[in-house]
Formats: sequence, C-alpha cells, structure tokens
Amino acid sequence: MSAPRTMPLGPVMIDIAGTALDDDDRRRLLHPLTGGIILFTRNYASPEQLARLTADIHALRDPPLIIAVDHEGGRVQRFREGFTQIPPMRQLGAVWDENPERARHLAVEAGMVLAAELRACGVDLSFTPVLDVDHGASSVIGDRAFHRDPEVVAALAQKLMHGLRRAGMAAVGKHFPGHGHVRADSHLEVPVDERSLADLELSDLVPFRLLIGEGLGGIMPAHVIYPQVDAKPAGFSEIWLKEILRQRLGFSGVIFSDDLSMEGASVAGGIEARARAALAAGCDMVLVCNNPAAVDELYGCLDYTAPAASLARLIRMHGRGGARSLAGLRTDPGYQRAAAEVQAIGMRRGDLPLYG
Repeated sequence: MSAPRTMPLGPVMIDIAGTALDDDDRRRLLHPLTGGIILFTRNYASPEQLARLTADIHALRDPPLIIAVDHEGGRVQRFREGFTQIPPMRQLGAVWDENPERARHLAVEAGMVLAAELRACGVDLSFTPVLDVDHGASSVIGDRAFHRDPEVVAALAQKLMHGLRRAGMAAVGKHFPGHGHVRADSHLEVPVDERSLADLELSDLVPFRLLIGEGLGGIMPAHVIYPQVDAKPAGFSEIWLKEILRQRLGFSGVIFSDDLSMEGASVAGGIEARARAALAAGCDMVLVCNNPAAVDELYGCLDYTAPAASLARLIRMHGRGGARSLAGLRTDPGYQRAAAEVQAIGMRRGDLPLYG
C-alpha cells in the first residue's frame, strides 16, 4: 500500500457506492475538496468488511478523512447484522416517564455501546443525538426524538453524549434549531416553521443550549425555513449559524450541513450554489450524498480554501481509541453488560406510539 497523501481536510463530505473502494471512489476521496465520507447500509456487509473499508479510507490521506454514519438507533441504524440493536430514542423517553434515573443510566450505556462498536470498526463519528423536540407533528422525526419535553430531551441527550465520549466519539446534535414542529419532510420538500425566535428559545433551543455548554462536538442545521428569523433555511442562514449559534449560544464545534441533495436545500439553487451558500453561512463541512454526478460537478467548479478555524475544528472530530476489533470488544465485561441492557430496552417495550 502506498504512503498516505498529505493534504488538509477539505470542506465536503461524500459517499461511495459499494462495500469496497473502486477507482472513482479513490479519485473523489483524494480530491482536495474532500474532507470526509458518510457510509450507508449499502456499504456494509459485516464488521470485518467494514473494518477493512475504513482502514483503506483512512490510509488514503494524512490527516485521515473523517468517516461518519447516521447510526442513531431504531429506524436510523445503518449497520445491523453483527451490531447491537439500538432502540429508538423515544423508548428512552418512555423509560424516563417511569424512572428518570434509570433512563439516564440507559442513555449513557446506549451512547457507549453505539460508539464503541463503531469505533471498533474504524468509524469516527455518528450523526447523533437527535435534539429535536417531539411536538407530535413530524413523521420524519417521530420516535427519533427522545421526548416532547425539551428539558427531558436535553437531559437524556446529555447522558448519551457522555456515553459516546466514554468510547472515544464526539457527539453531533441535529437538527438545529429544531425540526420537530413541522410536518413536511425536508428530504422531499421545503418545510416552513412559523414560530418566533422567542418561542424557539423556550422550547427547541433548550437541548442545543445545554449540550453546547457541555462541549458538544458538532451540530447539523435543519433544511427548514423559520421566516420570523430569516427567509433562508437555517443551514444557509448567517443569522442562524453565525449570529445565533456561534455568537449568542457560544458554539465552537463543527457545523455540518445536512445533505445538500435533499429537496429542502433546493431553494439555494444548483449544487455549486448550495455549497457556496452553506459555507458562506458558516458551515465547516457540507454533505453531498447519493449523487456522484453532483460531486463531480461541484469539484469541477468550486474554488474554496477552508479557514484555519474550520480545519482545527474538523481535526477534533476524529475518533479516539478503538484499536480492538468488534470481536475483541465483546470480551469486555463492561461492554457485555451495557449491550445486554441496551438491547433489553427494545425487547421489553416494543414499538411505542407517537406522542400526540
């Protein structure tokens, strides 16, 4: 294997088609604009295959590319066979309603198991936790949200973040400033939330504010328009990202855009316009998923040098530890106990109804 190519991390996170790298993947991953890769279910066959894939990706560049995945639990868990089944976060909220201390404990265990398994396979981070408050409106959020009470969302997400940290993974909260009040799915259309900033501060911003104070590593803004604050979706808004998130809330971590291929991003124009708008608004890294032609188009026209502050923030998103294989991890009694507890949540509670 050739020595890794030394180059700074770029501002774009992309994906690949299969379970191993091909020549087109390597070409895109070695492009100076690439800084990370997001994996999907199609990229997974087994823990051993995943570990080989992540090792090949990390060996391409120095510093290595950031390897991410959406692995929250419930219906958003990309790797299943060979991994612990993480329950939807709603089930932790249901435990809270019966026993808050037990729910806090289980949230730490869930975060630790989730991160330890991914780190053992070479994945740097998961885009979790979901910090959206469940207002009973959004089917795309639904049981991904911890609870309808923002204070409970904050408390459980904080504990999940502590579990992630214990296993060497940073937390990425989403979808700032809150996606749970709108019915529209930003994958398919452009949602609009008519609430005022004051209303959002009393509810949806509560979990973000608490976790920022606890050192939250990353935040992903929503492709949602809040017209009483700005006419642009939050992920393209300097008001939301620079004035409110950076200045008012004091966030110093990485801002990842949500997928620029989603319909909710279409208001910004074509792929180049979307990327430029997100980066100008304050995103450190933009995601372009499931559209390799758009990646090639973007790389053919975008001239962008990441600020030094963005580069420093991105480097902190690499995972720590994780030298053991998943098989080796399973010999750890602490992990075994935690994994059994986490799996038992879903088996005991089954599918819970949405709050309404």
